[in-house]
Amino acid sequence: MSAMARTSGGFRAGLLIGWTVLCVAGILYARSKDIPSWAALPALAAFLIEYPFYLVPAFPEVRERLAGERLPGFLVASAVLPYLACCAGAVPFQLLSLVKLAALALALGLWYRVFPAHPLSDLGFLSMVVAVKLGRYAAGIYPVPFRGIEIGILGDLALFQIAVMVLMLARRVPETGYGLWPTARDWRIGALHFFCFAPIGVALGLGLNAVHFARPAEPLKLIGYFFAWLLVLTLAEEFFFRGVLQEWLEEWTKSRSAALLATSVLFGAVHLWFRQYPNWRWVIIASALGWFCGRARNQAGSIRAGMVTHTLTIVAWRAFFT
Repeated sequence: MSAMARTSGGFRAGLLIGWTVLCVAGILYARSKDIPSWAALPALAAFLIEYPFYLVPAFPEVRERLAGERLPGFLVASAVLPYLACCAGAVPFQLLSLVKLAALALALGLWYRVFPAHPLSDLGFLSMVVAVKLGRYAAGIYPVPFRGIEIGILGDLALFQIAVMVLMLARRVPETGYGLWPTARDWRIGALHFFCFAPIGVALGLGLNAVHFARPAEPLKLIGYFFAWLLVLTLAEEFFFRGVLQEWLEEWTKSRSAALLATSVLFGAVHLWFRQYPNWRWVIIASALGWFCGRARNQAGSIRAGMVTHTLTIVAWRAFFT
């Protein structure tokens, strides 16, 4: 990746491009779903507000300016400002919701000021993030204002970028290639691991009766999903599992192989809640995928290689299976 893509100039370019894409996509989506302006405009404004906060962790030069005393305020703003935008018409304002968002940002933001860096405090931090996600902490904060508007995603985006900023600026975890777009080497290594996993994944999916063949999905829809998964879902999961947890386990166990295996199993375990509980079939499939994503990360020295493996797998699944 070029130096420009990691600097404040790259941040401004990414901000402009992202805002443009979000505006166009948001307007077209609202029109296609016949979403009224009273619901669409506040929701779109909330995503436009959240986007710069989400972008910051990928740009070290910008990110480092927020280290220290500025960090808690930044985190609180990233959590509450999109909510306040939604309250301009899409959802009713609730003081309790505002307090819950601010409390979550402060609890995570001040974690390593209260607890020193230690394996127990590290696991506690990750457990809190997982509990907030699986417990659907933001579900009541962001009710669906109109059919087709899933503004609850704002809660997930805030949780992710808050946790990333804390881990990078307060805990000082290694960056491990964190970024929004893979390099050519990441694409090559990630794609290779995808093609190695694909026959195993298909055999497991069909053998466990976890997936079934379906009519191929629409190409344009898959392209949209591809970018959404790459830039949001797999970025988040690969950062936490391969960029943070696998790195910590390597340090604690002094074994790269043991860390890879343990992280893969834990990655599979969080899929126990996928679609239904307990979903042991997907635990097995996700554990196998986690091993290939972790191996791609090890070979490339970057989580973005794992992002490629992960994203291509999801796209292939959505394209040909149900």
